[in-house]
Amino acid sequence: MRTTGSDTWDILPAVPRGAPVDGFRLAYDRAGSGPPVVALHGWPGSRRDYREVVARLAGAVDVVVPDLRGFGDSDRHDAPAEAYAAAGQAASVLGLIDELGLDRPVLVGYDVGSRVAQAVARQRPDAVRALVISPPLPGVGERVLTADAQREFWYQPFHRLALSTELIDGRRHAVASYLRHFWEHWSGPNWSPPDDELDALVADYARPGAFAASIAWYRAGAGTLASALAERAPAPEDRLAVATTVLWPTEDPLFPVAWSDRIDAFLAHAQLHILDGVGHFVPLQAPDDVAGAIRAATGTSA
Repeated sequence: MRTTGSDTWDILPAVPRGAPVDGFRLAYDRAGSGPPVVALHGWPGSRRDYREVVARLAGAVDVVVPDLRGFGDSDRHDAPAEAYAAAGQAASVLGLIDELGLDRPVLVGYDVGSRVAQAVARQRPDAVRALVISPPLPGVGERVLTADAQREFWYQPFHRLALSTELIDGRRHAVASYLRHFWEHWSGPNWSPPDDELDALVADYARPGAFAASIAWYRAGAGTLASALAERAPAPEDRLAVATTVLWPTEDPLFPVAWSDRIDAFLAHAQLHILDGVGHFVPLQAPDDVAGAIRAATGTSA
C-alpha cells in the first residue's frame, strides 16, 4: 500500500517517482533517447494523454511524461491549495528536470500543463530550450467575461465550492458522468475519446481524494477565469523570451482562435499554428501535429 498524506491508495503498479519537492513526488514515464522533452497533461487528464505522441516520436527523443501534483500516481496531500497552483507545480517539474539531469528540455503542455510549462519558462528560462503549447495562453483578458465564455467556464467557480467535492469525490458513477461531459463536449464535433482511455481516466479520478486533489488547481485561483482578469501585458523587453510553438485548435469551445491575437504581447518568439478540426485535447486528437512540433523544436528528423 502507498500512503500519501491522509490518503491510502490501493496497490499500484511500480512507477518511477522523483524525489520530493515540498513533500510531493511526481510519478513519470520515460522513453527514448536523444534531446530531452517533458510533456505536461491537462485537466481532466494524466500522463496517459501523451501515449500516442510518444509512440510517434519512435524513441528519437528522451521524453519524460509526469503526472502533475495531485494527479494520477503522483503524490497528493491535504495541503493548502497554493501548493497545487502554477508556482508549486512548476517547482515539482523543475525538481524532476534537475534530478533526471535533463539539459534544457523542450516543455510540452496543454490546458493546466500549458500554464505550468509557461510558469517553468518564466521562473528559469535558462533551463528550457523551447515550448510547444496549446491553450490557455495569455491575452484573453476581459473577454473571459463574455456570455459565451461564461457558458463554458462555469465549472471553474463550481470547482472552488466544497459542494463539488461532496457531490463527486470518491463516487465512481458521478466521476464518470462528470468527466464524460468534458471529454465529449471539449473534443469537438468529429472526435470521441476512446472508451478505454475514458475508463482509465475514471479509474484514476474515482479514487477517494483524487478528484478533490485534481481541482485544487482551481481552488488556488490558477484557472483561466482568475488568471485572465489578473494578467497585464509586460514591457516588450520583459516578454517571455523562450522560443514557443503554439498549437491552437479550431474546435475548442473554451479557447476560440480569436483569442490568439494577443500572444505577441506576452511572448517574444511565438509561432502560431492553427489545428483545423481539432478540439481541446490536442495530444489525444492531434498526436501527429504535436510530435511534429516536438521534432522541429528538438531538431530531430522524422
